[in-house]
Amino acid sequence: MKQIHHWIDGSFTAGAANRTGPVYNPATGRQTGEVVLGTSGDVDVAVGAAARAYESWQHSSLSQRQNIMFAFRELVSARKREIAETLTAEHGKTVDDAMGEVQRGLEVIEFACNIAHLLKGEYSEQVSTGVDTYTIRQPLGVVVGITPFNFPAMVPMWMYPISIACGNTFVLKPSEKDPSTSQLAAEMLAEAGLPDGVFNIVHGDKEAVDSLITHPDVAAVSFVGSTPIARYIYETGTKHGKRVQALGGAKNHMIVLPDADIDLAADAAVSAGYGSAGERCMAISAVVAVGDAGDRLIDGVQSRIEKLNVGPGDQPGVEMGPLVTKQHLDRVRGYVDAGEKEGALLIADGRNFVVDGYEEGFFLGPTLFDRVEPDMSIYTDEIFGPVLSTVRMEHFEEAIDLINDNPYGNGTAVFTNDGGAARKFQKEIQVGMVGINVPIPVPLSFYSFGGWKNSIFGSHAIYGPEGVHFNTRQKVVISRWADPIHRGVDLGFPTHN
Repeated sequence: MKQIHHWIDGSFTAGAANRTGPVYNPATGRQTGEVVLGTSGDVDVAVGAAARAYESWQHSSLSQRQNIMFAFRELVSARKREIAETLTAEHGKTVDDAMGEVQRGLEVIEFACNIAHLLKGEYSEQVSTGVDTYTIRQPLGVVVGITPFNFPAMVPMWMYPISIACGNTFVLKPSEKDPSTSQLAAEMLAEAGLPDGVFNIVHGDKEAVDSLITHPDVAAVSFVGSTPIARYIYETGTKHGKRVQALGGAKNHMIVLPDADIDLAADAAVSAGYGSAGERCMAISAVVAVGDAGDRLIDGVQSRIEKLNVGPGDQPGVEMGPLVTKQHLDRVRGYVDAGEKEGALLIADGRNFVVDGYEEGFFLGPTLFDRVEPDMSIYTDEIFGPVLSTVRMEHFEEAIDLINDNPYGNGTAVFTNDGGAARKFQKEIQVGMVGINVPIPVPLSFYSFGGWKNSIFGSHAIYGPEGVHFNTRQKVVISRWADPIHRGVDLGFPTHN
């Protein structure tokens, strides 16, 4: 059975190895490996290695950091297929979907390749007689990344390339459910020339997380996961003096107006609702059909999901794979049970879906509800599975109010051919990422990813310019070089003249 170890100070190590966790192939339901679960002692070793490496890495030249990122970019690009197949074997998503994930992570690496430009400060000459003022951005120290199972390659790549390129050292705690893509990243960073100790991996569960977010030598923590854990990470980390960005859960809505292109909207709802089996923080989980759009939209969605090819993610032509674990499968099935009991109209039921030859796999077929009410659990909770809920509203303003009243504010979309309605939506909606006839509005690497309300804790979004700001702190320098005139002691308050 495959053994998955920590990566500390440039090599793999089992550490204390007093506990392990199982790693499964979700398509077969069989355990394929086990991952060591780190102790507080393992965290001490990893953070210690990162702290020692920081002593020299913070003084590395911008060109050295850029050259390493360029080399890393070439290695990731050349091994995209290998990373994707490794990801599929542990997560379950299709290889094509995994390839897209790796590509989005690669784009952030490319953004980090331009770090010299991104770290430029500002300069004002002669702000006072003989005095200049300028700003510089400096690294923080040891930065920790805690990442989720649903994007085991991409989300870590949203964090460590920028952090390392800014001059920090990094300790990654990936999901214990699908940890192997992080192992590949560690090997490639070493091959790219990254010094030992600059990038480290500690696998684990709550013990490792708690040790990382309270460790005295950790300067900052970046997290992506559920809202309850994001809140806990933020409150605990900041209480211990850390800079924290913690991205939480979502309940993403897509409004479809009566004037919308219904075929386009139905394609988008199915793609955004069932892609990666709904295990995306940017998945559309609630469609709000306004006016007479509902019946037409339901017909369009239903006809499309009946044709979806669901099966093992490594098989050609498969469009949707299994859920990540048996426990998560049972949880999502429970929500479908609850939705039916609460009175929602179950249009498509995926609970008894079975793939021939993969009867033990963690499969749930595409599930569609209509006539969902805002007090039902399938609406209020983040299901994180292939379950799409349709809410009916008479008026556009009601749909906007519904979204604005929701405690989450990660992503949203509107489908319409009315420019005025689209402009009203983008202006009034209280959500961080907005799509206009685009169902999954994930920003490219040169912008930043981040929601509003309970979808984020902390003042920094992730990657892009906000990622650079999170991973550095500004220092203002006010300088005067002595001139030949000595003005003597002056105890008055300094003025700019």
